[in-house]
Amino acid sequence: MASATKSTGSHSGEDMTGKPSSVSASNSDIEGALSVGEKAAFERRILRRIDLRMLPILGLLYSLALIDRTNLGVARIAGMGEDLELSVGSRYSLVSCVYFVPYILLELPSNVLLRFFGTRNLLSFCVVAWGAVQLAMAFVPNWQYLALCRVLLGAFEAGFFPALVFIITTWYRRHEVQKRLAAFYLISILTGGFSAIAAYGFSQMRGIGGLNGWSWIFVIEGAVTFLFGLAAWTLLPEFPDNNKFLTSEETKFVLERIEEDRGDSRPDEITIWKVMRHLSDFKLWIYGTPSSSLLLVLLILVVETGSSFTIILSGMGWNLEHALLLSAPPYVFAAFSVFVFAYASDHFPILTLVGFCITGFVHEPRWRYFGLFLGNAGSAGCIPGILAYSSNNIVSHSKRAVSTAIIISFGGLGGIIATTIFRQKDFPRYIPGIIATILCQVLLLVLLAVLTLHFWYQNKAKRKAAQPGITGRIDLLYTL
Repeated sequence: MASATKSTGSHSGEDMTGKPSSVSASNSDIEGALSVGEKAAFERRILRRIDLRMLPILGLLYSLALIDRTNLGVARIAGMGEDLELSVGSRYSLVSCVYFVPYILLELPSNVLLRFFGTRNLLSFCVVAWGAVQLAMAFVPNWQYLALCRVLLGAFEAGFFPALVFIITTWYRRHEVQKRLAAFYLISILTGGFSAIAAYGFSQMRGIGGLNGWSWIFVIEGAVTFLFGLAAWTLLPEFPDNNKFLTSEETKFVLERIEEDRGDSRPDEITIWKVMRHLSDFKLWIYGTPSSSLLLVLLILVVETGSSFTIILSGMGWNLEHALLLSAPPYVFAAFSVFVFAYASDHFPILTLVGFCITGFVHEPRWRYFGLFLGNAGSAGCIPGILAYSSNNIVSHSKRAVSTAIIISFGGLGGIIATTIFRQKDFPRYIPGIIATILCQVLLLVLLAVLTLHFWYQNKAKRKAAQPGITGRIDLLYTL
């Protein structure tokens, strides 16, 4: 889905955003001092250093976001549902849903202001703030205060994921992006996959300090997030043009290889008019728009957010202990499949289709459990693929900031839909939610085919219009 399509030569004229591109001298200083083999070794060393500096810390912090966002379902079946009477009417769906309202609305402003505040300042503040909210959720006396905490949680987590994706995509060439996003996401879901087991252990602290088991889930996980947020200020990376961990020579090398690849190594100014112009690009919406009301990543996140494994597993007949413990293996399987199949991302929606057909319509619990492995692997694999597919076909930091925020914020709509289509009254099979998820994946495949065909025709037109005898260049091509 996101493999690179390379142009035959340097870029000239206008890039895909319509702004003039500026290309450097293609690492001339480095090439003059090093042989081809030495230059390749130098490049590998720099990339490995960047990978180790960025991906583990970003993946770990995002795993905390996933844990703090999704532990509501675990806390519910660990006693919170009874204590706060969440089963009355639509209370649980409402508490789950309100998280996504500020999450959707604040994605774009946060990403646009990321450079103004600085990545370390803004992101570490977000982690500390939502960790404090998570901690406060342990002491809510009723469901209304719980809903308020969920609103604050969504507000502070809003800009975090799009900022991480934005930062990662500015450091690498296009054909390198998807594997880095997959590695980052692998770390997050592998760590987050064990959160249910950890939550089960925390819930066994029932009675200590006068708190119920579900309260201890929020106390411990909130405190861990808060402390990691404080430590993150010294560890979070900046954008490549103002980083502090590479030498000036290494930084120049990184910027020049990005300039050669797509011509946007340096940030451009973000203005309200430029943001509006970027929003007028129909491709940003097609990346996410499967129909007039749904978006591409939204459909994928319907699968991820809607599949609260602990609840679905309890509906298969397993008790609380087994449901919590059995929820981890599908995430482990998904974590490894994300990276292994980063080279074959087009097959993930089909994998999700097969998995959720098994979970929804097979009666044997063991086979339905196997379907969760396939469904989770497919949905998790789609996310880095779609993010890479969109970011690889965008040039300029301002448009990258806008597109990343828009795609992920509309993906948050999937959370709202998931909280309504996986309804308590459909327990234990959740057939309407399963059917909606399957239909979304079919629509995803159709839209992917349409957009890929559009890019193919655009690339064909660019190659046909090129005049190598005069310019020797072809404008930047879309990746397919």
